[in-house]
Amino acid sequence: MELNDLFRKNIRDLAPYSTARDEYRGDIGVYLDANESPYENGCNRYPDPHQRLLKQRIAEIKGVPVERIFIGNGSDEAIDGVYRVFCEPRVHNAVSIAPSYGMYRVAADINDVEFRPVPLEPGFRLDARKLLDATDENTRLVFLCSPNNPSGSLLDAEEVRTVLREFPGIVAVDEAYIDFAGTESLVRSLDEYPNLVVFQTFSKAWGMAGLRVGLAFAHPEIVDRMSRVKYPYNINGPTQTLLLERLADTSAVEAQVRELVAEREKLRAALRELDAVREVWPSDANFLLVRVDDPRKTYDRLIAERVIVRDRSRIAGCEGCLRITVGTPDENRRVIEILKNEA
Repeated sequence: MELNDLFRKNIRDLAPYSTARDEYRGDIGVYLDANESPYENGCNRYPDPHQRLLKQRIAEIKGVPVERIFIGNGSDEAIDGVYRVFCEPRVHNAVSIAPSYGMYRVAADINDVEFRPVPLEPGFRLDARKLLDATDENTRLVFLCSPNNPSGSLLDAEEVRTVLREFPGIVAVDEAYIDFAGTESLVRSLDEYPNLVVFQTFSKAWGMAGLRVGLAFAHPEIVDRMSRVKYPYNINGPTQTLLLERLADTSAVEAQVRELVAEREKLRAALRELDAVREVWPSDANFLLVRVDDPRKTYDRLIAERVIVRDRSRIAGCEGCLRITVGTPDENRRVIEILKNEA
């Protein structure tokens, strides 16, 4: 199937909203085009709706051409965007590994698209054939999260490539935690797979969750259609300015990632020594999935000591499990001390 045939017909024909900033590009001294307040306060002007300077810097960091970059208000906007671009409500469906990030299902429900979860194999392994068998002629999207959330593990690269080669629709690979994995991103494979969309974020390793900036890397035609359906000024001006400042020097982030990876392994080793812990899965992310004897008791114990983790015990495949984010060395030691003293 040709890429253009995958887009919803109304999206193929959609003329995007034209902002005042679309009509002229350049450095102007007097702005009387957008009915803004003329009184300068740092945010009285509309921001660049196409985030041109930001995309140029991201292109330098990621090694991806500007025309392959979509910037969203968090990765959730990009996830919602692929549904809106590719899935006709009540006609098409999406297939996803399970357990995985909950927004894939939520976005499907919002867009009135059937969602088909396919359980991972023991050890949270991907079986590409099993996943492909769950698709049909109305499947437009397949969601893969690698490293996966909540397991923390990378999906087998060859299994992922099997899905990319054999599925005729869009394969969305969520790499929110790729910076912690020590492996190459699939953005290097965009030329090889026109049906590939890679999600990334500045919320995790980059430490900017409060700014709400997510990324999608894809074929230029996909980026163009996603840009047509987004809200015109989806990334506000102060966010663009602050993000550019923080992206000027990446060395601090790289050092923090190295420390978190080292702390992850120390925390895993310490947790495995605790009597109440039954299993701690290896992780390629900045968190650990931990199976304990009594997840609610352990969760409440941590809450009582003003430490919050995520109870994942009610998710199929994660029974008895808590998800613990890797913190600072002091925070990680505190978690271990609390659990050692758990009655």
